Amino acid sequence: MRRALCQEAMGAQLMVSSPQRVEIEMAIMQMTEFYPLGPGRQQPHSAAPAGPADEVARGIAGEKFDIVKKWGINTYKCTKQLLSERFGRGSRTVDLELELQIELLRDTKRKYESILQLGRALTAHLYSLLQTQHALGDAFADLSQKSPELQEEFGYNAETQKLLCKNGETLLGAVNFFVSSINTLVTKTMEDTLMTVKQYEAARLEYDAYRTDLEELSLGPRDAGTLGRLESAQATFQTHREKYEKLRGDVAIKLKFLEENKIKVMHKQLLLFHNAVSAYFAGNQQQLEQTLQQFNIKLRPPGSEKPSWLEEQ
Repeated sequence: MRRALCQEAMGAQLMVSSPQRVEIEMAIMQMTEFYPLGPGRQQPHSAAPAGPADEVARGIAGEKFDIVKKWGINTYKCTKQLLSERFGRGSRTVDLELELQIELLRDTKRKYESILQLGRALTAHLYSLLQTQHALGDAFADLSQKSPELQEEFGYNAETQKLLCKNGETLLGAVNFFVSSINTLVTKTMEDTLMTVKQYEAARLEYDAYRTDLEELSLGPRDAGTLGRLESAQATFQTHREKYEKLRGDVAIKLKFLEENKIKVMHKQLLLFHNAVSAYFAGNQQQLEQTLQQFNIKLRPPGSEKPSWLEEQ
């Protein structure tokens, strides 16, 4: 359990976005250049007076140091809040309805990823089947020319394999279109919403951390120094509260639009998959072609080097 808590604490430190981490790393590099012994332990002054350029550079380094300091304080508060929640000592802001929707989205994404994996496997199997049928048809056609006594039998078997290949190419195009649409839904649409969810969860942790800090200061003694810290804590808390509420609204909107888009996309794709598979196994070539026309799917020529034989118009 200790190891899990350490990992979660490290995760709290990584809640800073990538651009912020880059800025912090650059700030540390600049500070070590101007403060090699630390910001409070400067090297002895040389005999030469510092020029205006040095003063500007030291001012920039001081600003960068403030950025790192604020990040460190924020990381400490978030880690403390995370650990207190895990140990049951701290309170946590909960939006039951929203968190239920988020958990449902994560579960749905896992199930759609399974469908996507199975769809890709089906595509690979269909492509292998087509290659085998094509080779078998060529072998039958060759033998029909070289075996006069079995020319008719080899001939109609060659034609059968040729027809199966044509229908298989059509089915493969429909399945590829289905897989491509599921892939877009899972890896782009759902993933974009989950990225906003991660930002919301990080903002919630920060909000609770600064809320706890404000509550502790409010319960303490009141003097001139405490009042100043209380006002500063109140302002910081309000900033994080506004950020949290904004991201909560963003998540709710994205979840709503995602659900509407998912229903629209899957209604179309499930109808395509059903019609194409049913027509293929019924041997209905005309219905197969009509299915592809209905969904604007264009097949590539049989000489394509890829197993994916579709192009979206």
